[in-house]
Amino acid sequence: MNTTEPTAAAGHTAKAITYADSGVDTAAGDRAVELMKEAVAATHGPQVLGGIGAFAGLVDVSALKDCRRPLLASSTDGVGTKIALAREMDVHDTIGRDLVGMVVDDIVVAGAAPLAMTDYIACGRVVPERIADIVRGIAEGCQEAGCALVGGETAEHPGLMAPEDYDVAGAAVGVVEADALLGPDRVGRGDVVIGMDASGLHSNGFSLVRAVIAAQGIALDTHIEDFGRGLGQELLEPTRIYSADVLAVLEDARTTDAVHALSHVTGGGLAANLARVMPRGLAARIDRGSWEPGAVFSQVARWGSVPQLDLEGTLNMGIGMVALVGAEQADATLAVLSERGLAARVIGDVVGEEDLPEPGTPLEQVVIGAKGVEGGAVLLAGQHPGWV
Repeated sequence: MNTTEPTAAAGHTAKAITYADSGVDTAAGDRAVELMKEAVAATHGPQVLGGIGAFAGLVDVSALKDCRRPLLASSTDGVGTKIALAREMDVHDTIGRDLVGMVVDDIVVAGAAPLAMTDYIACGRVVPERIADIVRGIAEGCQEAGCALVGGETAEHPGLMAPEDYDVAGAAVGVVEADALLGPDRVGRGDVVIGMDASGLHSNGFSLVRAVIAAQGIALDTHIEDFGRGLGQELLEPTRIYSADVLAVLEDARTTDAVHALSHVTGGGLAANLARVMPRGLAARIDRGSWEPGAVFSQVARWGSVPQLDLEGTLNMGIGMVALVGAEQADATLAVLSERGLAARVIGDVVGEEDLPEPGTPLEQVVIGAKGVEGGAVLLAGQHPGWV
């Protein structure tokens, strides 16, 4: 028999507990919404109905009735442990741009134009100014991508997350005509591989990067001569958003039908992500000598004595988006990108798998398929100029 006596009448506590007592500040949440409203509204065109505060974001898609066979493309992602650096530096207005890049540029890989995005922020405690900074970054990224930010959620999780903890995630939807869908079925022998410059580390591999920095004991405010700025500033450089540039190529009269497939270089690195859009029986030969990764990549390698293949399987190595293009339209494609201020170059070509040379060094490793895709092969050969 349980003989323990309750300290108060059953079903009652000695003191009334409010929602605020439990750690949730609804007033702070309302204040955060007020601070972000203007930035979010700036992403809305006439196709967006209503405003902030509705239960669901509404987008007028009546223009799609003229499409022959519209396909909806969707994607969801987060920013990962890069957030730990943002928190340490107390800089939160760049993380949102990272989120947009991670989400929207997966959609454009299909050839789809982004329509709308939503975000989700979980935190231990709502700090209105910090939440507004994050959302402002998301809104700025959406404007750059030509995508409306139509909704979001900020959830306060006291007891589950520490007061200064937060995480962000997002989802977006876009549309592409079925007969304009990009992918492996369009890729053929003789296509060239165009690599578009990354802005830096983007938003992948930060568990490795943070481990290297911690092992070296380097403070984030340390000025690094090779970067021309502080370490933390370099690491928080926002992810480049490629969607508008890629869509410009797809829509330019000079490059009609030039692009056959695209690959967004995120987790897994260049070879693994490119292999996802290679058809079986074909292979991409990539020449490392055709580009020089930024200083941040070589510094991480040196500081952590990171093996090159491990680095390449984790970071983008300076190439954030790849296009497989018909050889006869490669120059025109590069011209369109150049006009838009995006540096790009030919980094390889497409051959039959049977034409791949036998790997001659330990660094010439062939990747076949990735992330559940049974695709073609990718060979990284040669070495980057000046690589340590």
